[in-house]
Amino acid sequence: MKVKFTLLLYLLVLSTFSCKQAGKEAHSDLNHTNQNSHWSYSGETSPEHWTEIEKNSDCDGQLQSPVNIIHRSADSVKTDHNLKILYTPTTLISEVENNGHSIQFDFEPGDSINYKNDTYFLKQIHFHEPSEHKINGVIYPIEMHLVHVSKSGKITVLGVLGEEGDESQLFEFFESFLPLENGSKKEIHQKIDLSSLFLEDKHYYSYGGSLTTPPCTESVNWVVFKEPIVLSVEEVLKLKSNMPINNYRNEQPLNGRIVHYNY
Repeated sequence: MKVKFTLLLYLLVLSTFSCKQAGKEAHSDLNHTNQNSHWSYSGETSPEHWTEIEKNSDCDGQLQSPVNIIHRSADSVKTDHNLKILYTPTTLISEVENNGHSIQFDFEPGDSINYKNDTYFLKQIHFHEPSEHKINGVIYPIEMHLVHVSKSGKITVLGVLGEEGDESQLFEFFESFLPLENGSKKEIHQKIDLSSLFLEDKHYYSYGGSLTTPPCTESVNWVVFKEPIVLSVEEVLKLKSNMPINNYRNEQPLNGRIVHYNY
C-alpha cells in the first residue's frame, strides 16, 4: 500500500512540475523573441538568414508562419463556438516596450480566450508593418498579433489585419505612449477595453503554425481574422516610425497543411 501511495505522489509531483515547466518554456520563447538581438529584418541577419544564425530554433521547420491564405482553398467549417473571446474592460496594460523588432504592449492577468475548450491568457500585443499574413495574396498595411498562452504553455495567436480609413480610438490609445526609442520601456498600468475590436463578430481562418520571429517555435495555433479593422493613415505611419522598416517575415510554404475557414 505504501509503495502505491509513494508512486501516486511521485506521479502527481512530476505532472505538476511538467505543467509549470511548459509554462516557463513558453514564456522563455516569448522573451527570446523580444530580447534576442542577433536577428533583424534586413541585411545579413534578415529572415532569409534566421536558420543560419539561430541554430537551436525551429526556423527551418515544416510548419512555419506566416502563410498566404487562399480563401477558395480553405476548408470551410462552422465555428461551433471553437473560439470565445473573453476580454473585459478592466484588463490592465502593464508596460510598453520598443524591443528593436516591434512595439510591444505587455498585459497584466485578466483578458483571455477559450479556443477548442482550452483557456489562453493574453500576454502581449505587438505589430508588423506591412502585414505578415496575406489573404488571396493581398498584403495589408499593418497586422496586430495578440499572443495568448495557456497554463500548460501552449500558444494561440490572434492575427488582426488593418486597413486604412477612419481613425481608431483604440490605436489612438496605443499611440499615446509613443514615440519610444529603441530599447526603451514605459510603465503604463492603465485599463484597456479590447472588446472594441469586435472579434467575436468576425469570421476567421485557423491553422497550425509557428511564431513569426526567432526561435520560430512551432505548435502554435493561429487564428487570422478575415475582416480587417480600420485605422487612419496617420496611425499607421506613427506605428511605422517607431518600428524597423518592413518588420515582417516572408511567406512560408504550407507543406500540406490545411487552413480552415470558420464562419
